[in-house]
Amino acid sequence: MKTIAYNMFGGTEVLQTLDESTPSIQTDQVLVKIKAVSVNPLDWKIRKGEMKLMSGSKFPKHTGTDFAGVIEEVGSSVTTFKKGDEVFGIVKNNMKEGALGEYVAVPAKSVWKKPAAISFAQAASIPTVGGAAVAAFQKMGKINSQSHILVNGATGGFGMFLLQLLKPTGANVTAVTSTNGVVYAKEWGATSVVDYKKENILSRKATYDVVIDLSGKMGYKNAKQIMKPQALFLNPVPQPIDIPTTLIQNLFRSKKHIALITAPSEKSINLLLQSIDKGLAIEVGKVFPFTQTQEAYQYAEKGGYIGKVVIELA
Repeated sequence: MKTIAYNMFGGTEVLQTLDESTPSIQTDQVLVKIKAVSVNPLDWKIRKGEMKLMSGSKFPKHTGTDFAGVIEEVGSSVTTFKKGDEVFGIVKNNMKEGALGEYVAVPAKSVWKKPAAISFAQAASIPTVGGAAVAAFQKMGKINSQSHILVNGATGGFGMFLLQLLKPTGANVTAVTSTNGVVYAKEWGATSVVDYKKENILSRKATYDVVIDLSGKMGYKNAKQIMKPQALFLNPVPQPIDIPTTLIQNLFRSKKHIALITAPSEKSINLLLQSIDKGLAIEVGKVFPFTQTQEAYQYAEKGGYIGKVVIELA
């Protein structure tokens, strides 16, 4: 089968198309013929060597965490799926494995049936950022019409799900996005939208109960300026050092810095599936063919796109 791999850390130029054997499955696994794989920032953080303490330095490495496709084969102990089922899911360990190839073998518990109403590209966009959005939403605690929330970098995949999860709460949600994202942020439920190309959110006099920095560019030090005394700063892209240090520092400060470490769970995916049934929108901003994988990652790494970037296989 064709698959994407790399033999050294680096930029998009290290990505290669290789011929490998189709994986065999264990009794609790399914073999999925891949139709689409979405792009996540963690993909290139691993590829560039930023996560080598966790990923190790053994090559070749594969890429891609979230996928959608059709079940080709089921393990002998799997009773929840059959050949031909349309599914979406995640690889078990994205530090060691990758979904960007013609087939992937994964535990049956790591896949879910694809809703008929959405495409393979949309389904492949769900697990990582959707699961993270659910985790962030739950970490915010009791949200209501008196809550003021700032979502910085609001119209990528994470923000797309988070804004829509927040909408039914009636919270006052300010979304910071690019000019291209303003319409989407409003559509997904933001009550106020700031175009960062026209206005610096830090120059406003408003303060917030929760600030979540999806862009990774604001940082806690800047966010403190616009946080209420007991506010939360949610950081979904923490550096490894942030995880232990924030826990200690939070003991001595009222404005808490929370490092979000998330993984999709059965519960979070089920919540998202229920939301999709109720009309949750999944925007795929750009689709690339498998043969343009390098171009797909170059595009995604520049940022500024709406929703998700997806790579499709014929």
